[in-house]
Amino acid sequence: MRPSHLRLGATLYVPATRPDMVAVANGDRLPFLRSVIICTEDSVHPRQVDAALDNLRLGLPQIREPRPLVFIRPRSPAILGRLLAMRGIDHVDGFVLPKSTVDSVAAYAAQAPARFLLMPTLETREVFDPPDMAALRESLDDPDLRARILALRVGGNDILNHLGVRRRPGRTIYETAAGPVVARLVATFKPHGFPLTAPVFDDFGDLDTLQEEVWRDLEHGLVGKTAIHPCQVAPIEREYRVRPVDLDAARQILDPDAQAVFQVNRVMCEPATHTTWARTILDRAAIYGTEDPDAQTQDAPLGPRLALP
Repeated sequence: MRPSHLRLGATLYVPATRPDMVAVANGDRLPFLRSVIICTEDSVHPRQVDAALDNLRLGLPQIREPRPLVFIRPRSPAILGRLLAMRGIDHVDGFVLPKSTVDSVAAYAAQAPARFLLMPTLETREVFDPPDMAALRESLDDPDLRARILALRVGGNDILNHLGVRRRPGRTIYETAAGPVVARLVATFKPHGFPLTAPVFDDFGDLDTLQEEVWRDLEHGLVGKTAIHPCQVAPIEREYRVRPVDLDAARQILDPDAQAVFQVNRVMCEPATHTTWARTILDRAAIYGTEDPDAQTQDAPLGPRLALP
């Protein structure tokens, strides 16, 4: 059974060259980690591709259960072919498809057996062209392909790169020229039932701005945020917890006996328009729990420097 995209949590990116790759994939380094992407693409220098594949060849048979969700990001369809021939490839859950276009997704999907989940990444120049994104959405809507898509990943740094800019310290991606692009991708795909994940936050020393960006992610309906450092995982998932007031409202909205319109804490609730939100709130609460200002000790495995002010 396909897992919910909400269970991705903060997805840790790991270059396939790392010597501790298997330990991370097995959850030995971070026992609370929910998902991992082992990358053979941008995070691996062209001269190190063979070394990365050798590391995977040795490591895949060592991946065991129970573990986080594990995905591999192949560098190209040719690299995917080499991965699929490796012993232990069935130990991973699927593949993250880089630089996704109609043609590239078709090339990857034609190779990968149907048992593998897919997460295409929206990060090419086509993301700036609404007709191209509509064409990609239509191609992904093929029933056989759609059944395999767990989520679409938003490649924030590639989008910024196409614009020739980089965020300034203390700024979320939504305060850059990429912000409207992310919003447009949400509007293009999410109403059609395609979940989107949240882009990477580069500065793993600035947890305050990371917290603000996760809030903005959630306002756009984005979860499964890419984490580039273990210290980002717990702060991201802390923000995925649900406010008790939202949980209360969601339960009342989904009550079969709910009125057509009512108020909770002076906020209008209307089941006809808030049901999708309410279901997501209940699902998030089931996975991440609710906010508890006194429960800071759960972040102890990453040390006190992770505590947010």
